[in-house]
Amino acid sequence: MANGSQVICAAVAYSARSFSARGRSVGVRDNIAMADGVSNSQLDWPQARLRKHADYQRVYKASRKQFSPSMSYFFRLRATDELTPPYVGPRVGLTAGRVLGKAVERNRIKRRMREAARANLTLLPEYADVVLHPRKLVLEMEFAKLEREVAKIFSGVSAQTKKMRTTETALSEQRPRA
Repeated sequence: MANGSQVICAAVAYSARSFSARGRSVGVRDNIAMADGVSNSQLDWPQARLRKHADYQRVYKASRKQFSPSMSYFFRLRATDELTPPYVGPRVGLTAGRVLGKAVERNRIKRRMREAARANLTLLPEYADVVLHPRKLVLEMEFAKLEREVAKIFSGVSAQTKKMRTTETALSEQRPRA
C-alpha cells in the first residue's frame, strides 16, 4: 500500500512452525488442517502407520491387488474392536523390496512415499488400512505428481468403501428378520 499501512492475512498470520501439546514440531500443513477442523489424530503419522506383519497379512487376505501408474495397492476396512488401544483414523503401510534397488534408493522411495501418504491421509475413511507397493519410477518422478497419484488412490479407496457400505446396507435391508 502507498501509505505504509499493512494488511495481514489471517491464513498466514501463524508462523511456519509451531509446537503441539506434546512438544513435537508441527508444520504448516498440520496448522492449516487444524484450522479447518480436521482432528489432529488423523494427521498423527506415527499412529497412522501399519507396523505389524499380521496387519499387513490381514490387508493382503481381505483385498485384491489394484494398480495405478507408479504403484500397486491393497486396502481393507477393519473392525472397530480390532485395535487396542483403539485408533479411529486410517493406517497406511509401505513396502519397498530389494527389486527397487539398493538400500539408499529404497529408503529414498520410502521417504517420498511416506510424505505423500502423510499429506493425503485425511482423504482416507476411518478404519481403513492401505498398503502401498511403489515401483522404481517413484524415485525419479516429480514429487507433486506423486502426491497427486497418492491422493487419487486414497480418494478411490474412499469411494470404493462408500460403495461397499451402501451395498452391505442394501443387502441387510433385504434379508428377512428372524
